Amino acid sequence: MGAHHRVLQEEPRLKISIVVPAFNEERLLAATLDGVKAAARIFDDSGGWELIVCDNNSTDRTAEIARAAGAQVVFEPHNQISRARNRGAAAAAGEWLIFVDADSVPSAALFRDLQEAIDSGECVAGGSTIVPEGSLQFRLAIRAWNALSRATRWAAGSFIFCERSAFAELRGFSDELYASEELELFGRLKTLARRRGKEILILHRHPLRTSERKLLLYRRGELLGFLARFLLHPRRTLRNPAACKPWYDGRR
Repeated sequence: MGAHHRVLQEEPRLKISIVVPAFNEERLLAATLDGVKAAARIFDDSGGWELIVCDNNSTDRTAEIARAAGAQVVFEPHNQISRARNRGAAAAAGEWLIFVDADSVPSAALFRDLQEAIDSGECVAGGSTIVPEGSLQFRLAIRAWNALSRATRWAAGSFIFCERSAFAELRGFSDELYASEELELFGRLKTLARRRGKEILILHRHPLRTSERKLLLYRRGELLGFLARFLLHPRRTLRNPAACKPWYDGRR
């Protein structure tokens, strides 16, 4: 059993641990962390919270910016978002883990809805819908995703919450996948939730704000090329970082 799984099974000391995986995120990280900290104040009176940034082998000022914001910084040398999230979780002390992407900003209202979901005792994990704003193409894609997410109880990777014990039992995100690792995790979480008699919850009253930068940084042909490779060879594509360029080629 890996070291991060041993850490996850220790007795939690806080209620909430917020984990932000970050690879070369110096442009957006400061604003994201400011937003996360402002929203997280609602947890001050309900067991406390901590903020952890996993520097995923960045070559810019990501770690420096995270430390300046008061976050605990951990390092994952292998450039892979699932490993970065798992490394952040390994350092966490909370009963609940919240994963927020470095280009996404949750509101206090979203965190309040999350607190209510946790306090209900009925859910084991979940996510959030996303604000449909930006270009028309992005808005249409997000509306379609939101409907699919609520129907299937799949969470977008930009905002995931999970009970620590469930995350530990499932051994976290798969380290074989370089994309869609959140969907694979939620497939296992849904099985665990049924076994425990709990729910997977997609929060929707106060959607998450996230960036449309992939649509702005990558040509349509590049994105369609990834989609075509995925549809033809899904397992091979998701296990090959070179095939998942929008996440790993460093374009920011």
